[in-house]
Amino acid sequence: MGSIAYETDARSGLVVDEGVLVELVRPGTGDPVAAGEVGEVVVTTLHNTIYPLIRFGTGDLSAVLPGSSPCGRTNARIKGWLGRADQTAKVKGMFVHPSQVAAIAGRHPEITRYRLIIDNPEGSDRMTLNVETATKPPPAEAIVASIRDVTKLRGEVVFRAAGDLPNDGKVIDDVRKYD
Repeated sequence: MGSIAYETDARSGLVVDEGVLVELVRPGTGDPVAAGEVGEVVVTTLHNTIYPLIRFGTGDLSAVLPGSSPCGRTNARIKGWLGRADQTAKVKGMFVHPSQVAAIAGRHPEITRYRLIIDNPEGSDRMTLNVETATKPPPAEAIVASIRDVTKLRGEVVFRAAGDLPNDGKVIDDVRKYD
């Protein structure tokens, strides 16, 4: 694929290469994220010497930095590598994918942000979908039913205030501990 972005002497993020189109999307959905939010780096290159790549998901997380580089380069900048987008987890023998979590949230348009927390209190796996809503939240029972329908697993829902969930690109946060 070649170079996507490079560091300058200013050491203020990575400047996106001029021959590359970079998008940042929500892992599991492909939906663009707002400026400053963390998302998966998706690249398009249109080189004549090698085959073109159209919307190639790198699997890496980053975020767009505002403004131009202090070194004078004017192209877009990204923060650099902030983690991996593949957050698939195995819960009670079943795989749970970020796209499934997005499908659950998609059934309830009131949900603006979400994160599935997987833990194991007392040695048993538990899924809790943390959601933020812009308007009146949907009934918790409806979201719990969607979790069951999409993942074939039981889960809980916790409503959070707007801005409570971190902006780090995680859709699934596996915090299980195995002592």
